[in-house]
Order: sequence, then structure tokens, then C-alpha cells
Amino acid sequence: MSAELDPGAEHPDPRTLVPLTVERVLLALAMGAMALITAANVVTRYLTDVSLAITEEYSVVLMVIVALIGSALAIACGRHIRIGYFTDLLSPAWRRRAEVLALLLSIVCFGLLVVFGADLAYDEYRFEVLSNGLANPQWLYTGWLPLLALLVIARAAGRIIRLARGEDG
Repeated sequence: MSAELDPGAEHPDPRTLVPLTVERVLLALAMGAMALITAANVVTRYLTDVSLAITEEYSVVLMVIVALIGSALAIACGRHIRIGYFTDLLSPAWRRRAEVLALLLSIVCFGLLVVFGADLAYDEYRFEVLSNGLANPQWLYTGWLPLLALLVIARAAGRIIRLARGEDG
């Protein structure tokens, strides 16, 4: 099996302005927090027969954070989900063009998340919407969507620049 198709194979990080270690640390922190919250819920339920239902609110937000940061990391490294059968039939120049097109479409998609997510977060702030479980301001949770979508856009734009320079490929 070639290293390109082996997900466990070592892939060098692309040279980026902001190191990808930032995303990896944030991912580790978010996943560690999810593990601690879930463990606390299990232990509490086992010892007291009472579930910490409020932990679900934080777990859901952390899952969204993990998904978006993971998307940014995957796009920056060129490891995002793709259908390679057809693009593998293309010449390297056309493959690069197809990659740029896919990244531009990703930027459009995440741009929509920025616009509509920011609008949603602002409405929740303006109307003082509270979360169901803990009665926290809901915009504190929703606000992560447009912010992290901007991170994905920045990583996609960086990859387009690297592809145009011939650094990634």
C-alpha cells in the first residue's frame, strides 16, 4: 500500500504561516475536555443513579469545535475528503486545478457558515436566548461556528496559495 493511501503513514506538515500545531493542541484540549465530561457523567451515574444531563450541552459544543478544527487541519494538509478516482485520471496540472476548485467551493461553503452563523449568534445575543440545560447565553455556544469557519477558510486559502506556488501537490 502506498504511503499516499495509508492513513497511518507519516505525512510531513506543509509550511504554513501559523503552525498546524495550534490546531492539534486545540483538538487535544477539546477531546480531553469531552473525555473528562463524559467520564464524570458515567461515574456520577454509577455512584448516585443520577445523570449529569447538563454535561450534554458542553459535549455538543465541544463536538462542533472538534469537527471544525479537524476540518481546518485536514484542509491545510490536503487530507480532506475527496473522490480521487476521477482526479487521479487527470494530469498533475489538471489535478492541481481540480484541487483549487474544490478548495474554492469549500471557501464558499464555509463562507455561508460564517455569514449565517454570525447572524444566528447575533440574534441569540440580541434576543438574550438562553440554553435549555444551564440557562447560559446561547450565543456563547453558537459563536464558535462562524469563528472556526473563518479558520477553515484561512487554511483553505493558504493551501490555494501553496498550490499556486507549487509547494503542495
